[in-house]
Amino acid sequence: MSLKLYNIRLHGPGNTMAMLTQLKSTGTKITGLIMIDGEANFRTNRKGVKQIRKYRRRYRLKASISELANDANAGAFFTSYRYLLVFLIPFIGSLFLWTVDIESEIPEVSERIEQKLVNASIVRFRPLFLVPDEGEMRRQLMLDDPSLSWVRFKRIGTNLTVIPMLSPASNIAVKATGPPSDLVARTGGVITRFELKSGERVAHMHGTVKKGDLLATGILEQGEKTTIVGADGAVYADYWLEYSFVIPTPFHFKIQGEEQVELTTTGPLKERFRTLNEVNSLKSLFSHFITLERHVAEIEEVLDLDQKTEQSLLIPIIKQKLLFEQSSSMIIKEDKVLHVSFDDDKVSGTILFLVNDNIALKRSISQGD
Repeated sequence: MSLKLYNIRLHGPGNTMAMLTQLKSTGTKITGLIMIDGEANFRTNRKGVKQIRKYRRRYRLKASISELANDANAGAFFTSYRYLLVFLIPFIGSLFLWTVDIESEIPEVSERIEQKLVNASIVRFRPLFLVPDEGEMRRQLMLDDPSLSWVRFKRIGTNLTVIPMLSPASNIAVKATGPPSDLVARTGGVITRFELKSGERVAHMHGTVKKGDLLATGILEQGEKTTIVGADGAVYADYWLEYSFVIPTPFHFKIQGEEQVELTTTGPLKERFRTLNEVNSLKSLFSHFITLERHVAEIEEVLDLDQKTEQSLLIPIIKQKLLFEQSSSMIIKEDKVLHVSFDDDKVSGTILFLVNDNIALKRSISQGD
């Protein structure tokens, strides 16, 4: 489709109206037609110019043809399909999620977050109206992950950035008690990381250890000199944990309700104003007779556990129960249901969990060594 337009001036002794009729019958584009004393002025495109040159002698007319200036012809762009595409493509693109980034310095945390995002279908090219709100995304990502204290989201246009915030590590120094020790494995597993405060590694990263294997030694050797310093710290590993449970049904639990703020005043106010000279600011003045109290009520909930709620309710409850009984540092990576039975008043079964936790156990160093 040509965007060039031409100014046409038909004049002469011939029949101008017959010429225009012939042009229209051939589908020639004619715009801005003005007739003055048998003379026709209008605009047409390149195809129309060819038709005019073809028929002007037949109708004994002269044609003056001049190309329109660029600024007059520029408006044709806004009436073409190109104008529609320029705005339609970005508009359609703005309806989808284009990038999903995770800002974390710990690869394991990034992998867990990425897997949970994939499971929740929060991936690239997902329609924005199908992406859940921040509260729902935060709940899904923090579920069964006690290492996260909060998850922030930063959405700019069609780009989503997930910023996991880890629970702060304890900075309380604990003085070592008892004799120097080595660190041995309390169970078998595949080592994922060391967090030693003292001692020297014996086991290897990503190596497999068995129960009782030496993980870190508290005996340091430098040439012929041997020093007993004791090993201290943590050694984390992935291992399978078989967990059996019995839960009564219906299951009763408590959740936090809405926070209520209670404003109370004390009086008489007249007596309080007598000590105005002793008050340094308006804020401290109001603090004498206005009290804010915050209360969070606990709400008791009841859940009926059955086969339909095994994945949605039972498994998450068992995971939280396991984390509460074991340690706050444990991370559950995978679960396999071995057996579950539902009775009238209880639910029992066995689940195999793939967990990551500290497997280091202190074993005293014999002073005779």
